[in-house]
Amino acid sequence: MKRTKFPNSFFSFSSLIFSTVVLMMTVSCSTETTDVPIDEEQITPPSEEEAPKTGDCTDKGDYVFVEKDGLVHVQFEEAVFDSDWKLSTDGDALSGKGYMVWTGEQSLGNPGLGATSFKIKIENTGVYRFIWKSAVKMGDSGTDHNDTWLRFADASDFYGQKAESTVYPRDTGKTPNPEGASKDGWFKIYRSGNDLNFKWQSSTFDNNGHDVFVKFDEAGIYTMEVSARSSGHGIDKFALFNDSYTKADITAETLALSAISCGD
Repeated sequence: MKRTKFPNSFFSFSSLIFSTVVLMMTVSCSTETTDVPIDEEQITPPSEEEAPKTGDCTDKGDYVFVEKDGLVHVQFEEAVFDSDWKLSTDGDALSGKGYMVWTGEQSLGNPGLGATSFKIKIENTGVYRFIWKSAVKMGDSGTDHNDTWLRFADASDFYGQKAESTVYPRDTGKTPNPEGASKDGWFKIYRSGNDLNFKWQSSTFDNNGHDVFVKFDEAGIYTMEVSARSSGHGIDKFALFNDSYTKADITAETLALSAISCGD
């Protein structure tokens, strides 16, 4: 059989065509990959440890925590603290940047030492239960170094309740008052039990734990005040929630943090 002989120019032309086709395919694939729009649902949302902020939120003294759908959920370290409140990160049951623990002197009878506050914007009025996640970080007893003072002086009502029993802070003109420490509208808020690590529990009234409630009759911004009582009491975060939530809802690790606005 006679073989056909092609000139060298033919192979050069064929190589040029092949190279051009490969280049066009490469550019086409690259363009398709670049031009695919980002699916917003695939963007990873902030974790529950990152509270969304609106406005110029650079000064914690201006933070306002916004209630939504009957819930306020806040990392306790998001406030301005006395130097004897220390941010700590030991342990594995905490969240956010860490927890705050009082390292100064005890103030068992006189609230006001190491005071700080949180501004809370309430839009859905009504009764809210208060609870925080805290731990005993000093000693080995569940009945020592386990409490901190709490007050809602501008709320419509602030009280402890257990079944049919309701108690009010001392010096508010309301009775009955709880057994144990209370003064100038402050409740002693404690946690009990010998499991010293972080857990969600807040009670008032010694040896007869009453849950803690706050009532807001009007929409607006209210102030939650906290002051030191027992050294070694560590607080990780807190929540206020109405009766559309259960305690199990509040203690879920996936619960979102409240949004923060500034200067409202």
